[in-house]
Amino acid sequence: MSRIAKLALEDGTVYSGRAFGADGETFGEAVFNTSMMGYQEILTDPSYTGQIVCMTYTQIGNYGINDRDRESGHPRVEGFIIRERSPLTSNYRSTEDIDHYLRRHGIIGLEGIDTRALVRKLRVRGAMMAVLSTKDLDSFSLVHKARTCPRIVGRDLVREVVPGGPSHWTQGFESELCTHLPLRTPTHHVVALDYGMKYNILRCLVQVGCKVTVLPGTATADEVKAHKPDGVFLSNGPGDPEPLNYAIDTIRELIGYKPIFGICLGHQLLGLALGAKTFKLKFGHRGANQPVLNQLTNRVEITSQNHGFAVRVDDLPGNLEPTHVNLNDHTLEGMRHRTLPAFSVQYHPEAAAGPHDSAYLFEQFCNLMG
Repeated sequence: MSRIAKLALEDGTVYSGRAFGADGETFGEAVFNTSMMGYQEILTDPSYTGQIVCMTYTQIGNYGINDRDRESGHPRVEGFIIRERSPLTSNYRSTEDIDHYLRRHGIIGLEGIDTRALVRKLRVRGAMMAVLSTKDLDSFSLVHKARTCPRIVGRDLVREVVPGGPSHWTQGFESELCTHLPLRTPTHHVVALDYGMKYNILRCLVQVGCKVTVLPGTATADEVKAHKPDGVFLSNGPGDPEPLNYAIDTIRELIGYKPIFGICLGHQLLGLALGAKTFKLKFGHRGANQPVLNQLTNRVEITSQNHGFAVRVDDLPGNLEPTHVNLNDHTLEGMRHRTLPAFSVQYHPEAAAGPHDSAYLFEQFCNLMG
């Protein structure tokens, strides 16, 4: 029999639909993703910690869940909202359906609501705090909870996802169909600071010839230097970059020490370490179809993105040069230091799932170390 679930937004809007996955109650910032595929990568991306994700594509779950398309060890979203869950899974790699997968990991799903109406509201009003519940179905109670739950701004969500200690990553691409980065013999040692890193970033680093040591994002500059790397990578991660003083201080000490490459949260942290400022976007950029102009080549790249904060471009410090710009809202998508070997992008060139237009950035990092 169908189970009922409700989603309540802090503005008083309540949506009722069918529950799937786990029973319970959860809260988070309601956001939307415009990707047509890659729901397993989205579910397991640590950058979604603290967020309830709504997919704009109408049918989700049609190719099931497998053991290889994971971006971390387990789902990281606080809740998952879709228009329609596919009753059938059709893929030779599938090992279970999305309902059992979310139930096994304690994630609440909601289907059958008007996701177009929800997305339009989030575009007009901006991302809002929300509560998703199968237990409390009283609308007034849920709205009150949405208005009083902890917000994203000012919270340190990175500490919820950083690894417990150092590790080494040696795995490149597993599929012979992935040919956009040919496998090269390791020539450089990279220390990757993990603020909530996606697995495919590590795979890409290995593909271009990097021996990778992963350190928690809480590591100090001395701990990084103790590994004697040829380069330092700054990963993606969840939430607001400004409260992460420990990470900003570490990066500030490392600038000029070795080449630095940052992605997403790593891009924002690099900017803050160099004197830039960040701000919260109205509803963020989340999807695998975001157009970005590379100002160095004048070529447009279709990119995968997932971020709710950005580096201010209007008052960018003089030591930073903008390199990429978002063609939808003209926010900063990439930058580099004018004299030191440090660069970063706001989007996700590891592109799990797709597109692969920006994979060259990993080779650029490798060349910089050379």
